[in-house]
Amino acid sequence: QVQLVESGGGLVQAGGSLRLSCAASGGTFSSYTMGWFRQAPGKKREFVAAISWSRLTTYSTDSVKGRFTISRDNAKNTVYLQMNSLKPEDTAVYYCAADAYRFRTVVARTTEDFGSWGQGTQVTVSS
Repeated sequence: QVQLVESGGGLVQAGGSLRLSCAASGGTFSSYTMGWFRQAPGKKREFVAAISWSRLTTYSTDSVKGRFTISRDNAKNTVYLQMNSLKPEDTAVYYCAADAYRFRTVVARTTEDFGSWGQGTQVTVSS
């Protein structure tokens, strides 16, 4: 199983940017689809973005399209989430996750598809 540690969260004003990082260890990082999820207080954890193990395919939820970009550096065992034009509704704890299966051909996008999770990093966007 992959161990994941997120970093890069913080407090930012609306319209600002943050870049989240997720460092992986203990597994073959390059063989897993990686994803970012978020959970606001009182709400369910929701999908934000995912990137395939091959880096050829990315998905993001409609609410962040054009503002957030997911990327990965397999040499550094790290996945990133660049967040621009942040809005107060982006406020949440952001979690990094690794697919439960290696080399899956369909990019995972639900919480049930992911087998390893980080501890989360808080992102707060003030208006």
